Amino acid sequence: MTVTVNRDGVLHSQGQDNAVMTAMLPSECPQNHAANILPLPDGSLMCVWFGGTQEGIADISVWGSRLGVGGDRWSDAVKLSCDPERSEQNPVLFLAPDNVLWLMWTAQISGNQDTAIVRYRQSQDMGKTWGDIATLLDKPGTFIRQPVTVLNNGNWLLPVFYCRTQPGEKWVGNDDISAVKISADNGKSWRDVEVPESLGCVHMNITPLADGTLVALFRSRWADNIYLSRSDDSGESWSVPEPTSLPNNNSSIQVTTLQDGKLALVFNHMSAAGAPERRASLYDEIDDGDDSRKEPTVTDGRTAFWGAPRAPMTVALSPDGGKTWPWQRNLDEGDGYCMTNNSQDKLNREFSYPSIKQGEDGQLHIAYTYFRQAIKYVRISPEWIQGAE
Repeated sequence: MTVTVNRDGVLHSQGQDNAVMTAMLPSECPQNHAANILPLPDGSLMCVWFGGTQEGIADISVWGSRLGVGGDRWSDAVKLSCDPERSEQNPVLFLAPDNVLWLMWTAQISGNQDTAIVRYRQSQDMGKTWGDIATLLDKPGTFIRQPVTVLNNGNWLLPVFYCRTQPGEKWVGNDDISAVKISADNGKSWRDVEVPESLGCVHMNITPLADGTLVALFRSRWADNIYLSRSDDSGESWSVPEPTSLPNNNSSIQVTTLQDGKLALVFNHMSAAGAPERRASLYDEIDDGDDSRKEPTVTDGRTAFWGAPRAPMTVALSPDGGKTWPWQRNLDEGDGYCMTNNSQDKLNREFSYPSIKQGEDGQLHIAYTYFRQAIKYVRISPEWIQGAE
């Protein structure tokens, strides 16, 4: 089954439900994936993602689009990175306290995430124009996905994960761990705080609670559950991540704290327990030309699970800091087929890599991958999740 997605950027109601507004962001790329969305101070929205032929191919670059205040169409996509030798992935937007807008992303060689470094550029005019591209974190294997958190003491927290391999082996995700980069000088320098016993817990997403403490949610390489860790208000130390009651399929999630103190989470309500088949790795379709490294043969311990269906796309609310999630509602449903990343032949049918933020008016702005062909934008209210709208 192949489906072609109309990527005209036009905002409209979803089906008969006028409480759900959607759009497919414009793009000329066959593949579009890994969105991050950010409401800006003037009420407009900016969304960034990566696009190109296929994840891991060197023509993958960062792209961005905007929705103006009161607008009914997202702008045409603009290319924001330009390395012809590396696959540029997982862009993140961050509006610093001084109103400088940061764009950060990873840059890797082929499908080798252990070669990734983190780059950035800055905008003084809310993303209309951008400064030069520079390297933020140069340790090979450093990956990002989630936004920066600014603490009351002025420190910045940037969650990272390290893609590690053994000599002679390709990266498949079996040995990834998480850490927090802390900056006390507005991003000029960073120190590292490792999350204890975080093997397999990646895409760490930090958000503050009403009592001033911090909670972090994680994607699981084992495709079992979403994991959770807590810290005091400094972010200097973290509890060992523990599984929540929510499933995870080794695909990204995102959580944000709402104005009323609730947590809003977007994720795939799926795990490996619901997977009919399994892939060898995320990049098993890509030949990087390097025969010196082989996929590892694992003799003990858990291994990263790839290929669990990436559907449905679910949004949930927690009133108690992530302990329970009594309100859950699906945004999109389907078979979530992701045994291939192929977008040129339109073989992939996943909903994945969501991003969620709340605007000043209380509305929730969500963006996620739709069949790896488009970035889908959804606007709902918290009440819709609770079934009150």
